[in-house]
Amino acid sequence: MTDLNQKAPGFSLQNQDGKTINLEDYQGQKVLIYFYPKDMTAGCTKQACSLQDSMQDLNQLNLKVFGVSKDDVQSHMKFRAQYGLEFDLLADTEKEVIKAYKALRGPFTARIAYLIDESGMIVHKFSKVNTDTFASDVIDVLKAL
Repeated sequence: MTDLNQKAPGFSLQNQDGKTINLEDYQGQKVLIYFYPKDMTAGCTKQACSLQDSMQDLNQLNLKVFGVSKDDVQSHMKFRAQYGLEFDLLADTEKEVIKAYKALRGPFTARIAYLIDESGMIVHKFSKVNTDTFASDVIDVLKAL
């Protein structure tokens, strides 16, 4: 289920450092899970850098950010290092979480995102993501909640 006001699907995925990240470990904190097609591509880089440029504001709003793609841990490690990203990139090479969040479009990962509240409920879905303004769009929604 990935509908508003539904419990967010749980997951356990490895981040860029090979550490397992479990969604349930972030109860009590707002979480942004954003799905993107591929590391090191123009749109995905713009989107990630938009978030990174606004990390101070996102942290002040108590938001934990996770990027998810089907790329592997090594690819995420390179992408994160090249652009100085401070948030975790999660490897979903089997596309299980991508499917659970209805972010698979044919063989491709759709560019969508979900805001999850402190109790683990989905409170907003970003269906159409503008890679240039993504962070400010997220901040606007957070402030309106």
